[in-house]
Amino acid sequence: MALEWCARAVGRGARVVRCSPLHGGTSSAVHAVDVRDRAGRVHPLVLRRFVDEEWRAEEPDAPRIEAAALTLLEPRPLPTPRLVALGEIDGIPLLLMTRMPGALVWQPGDVDSYLRRLAAVLPEIHATPVAAQLPPYAPYALEAQDPPDDSPVWRGAFAIFHGAAPSDERRFVHRDYHPGNVLWAGGKISGIVDWASTRIGPPEVDVGHCRSNLVSSLGMAGADRFLNAWLSAAGHDEYDPYWDVVATLGGCRQEDLACLDAGDRALLQRAVAER
Repeated sequence: MALEWCARAVGRGARVVRCSPLHGGTSSAVHAVDVRDRAGRVHPLVLRRFVDEEWRAEEPDAPRIEAAALTLLEPRPLPTPRLVALGEIDGIPLLLMTRMPGALVWQPGDVDSYLRRLAAVLPEIHATPVAAQLPPYAPYALEAQDPPDDSPVWRGAFAIFHGAAPSDERRFVHRDYHPGNVLWAGGKISGIVDWASTRIGPPEVDVGHCRSNLVSSLGMAGADRFLNAWLSAAGHDEYDPYWDVVATLGGCRQEDLACLDAGDRALLQRAVAER
């Protein structure tokens, strides 16, 4: 039924000629779908089915938000998918969009160029006009009740997380910006995907989230080089480590705190020391 829906979204007489799963999605089922229209043209698309019941309960508006974000992004000079259709079958929300070229890159050959490009696209994202259909940003809740120990780092990190945010700026933010949602081709960014978490909030939200992912793959040096590249691209002079803390601890349950890797712990230690 979902494939028939895809064909109807392209137009009368269209039919699906290929469908294959795309790997990497953790909260939805994602497939590459090729649809041939009645004129013989093949449309390379992506079908996203929001099948995770727990995630739907936590983020019931995610399909609508992604559709709204893609619509707002369409006129922007950014490599993002174009919305084709939003629908629902048997209670499962469906989103159909154009397929972007390229592949994920976590360990680049030219690290400096990679980090510069990863940072340089953020000001373009944040310049997207905001809209009422996008909700305001709030950190994911820290579900853990207590620090795992009484060390100054953990006490300080919890205090920072529960303290006031240093900015209430209202900009268009991806909220899940990291290398796992960026496609590359020929050493350049060819696609930025997964806009279901888009919010209106401070641009540092995306910087902190990306740093919390980069520190695990490229170490603290890589996360810092990304930050410096963003400061230069955005024309900012400073960055509050509050954003590193909320990105690292947001959503953590008590048992998750003991599983944070060395990069995450180093990021928290640095944030507490600099604050």
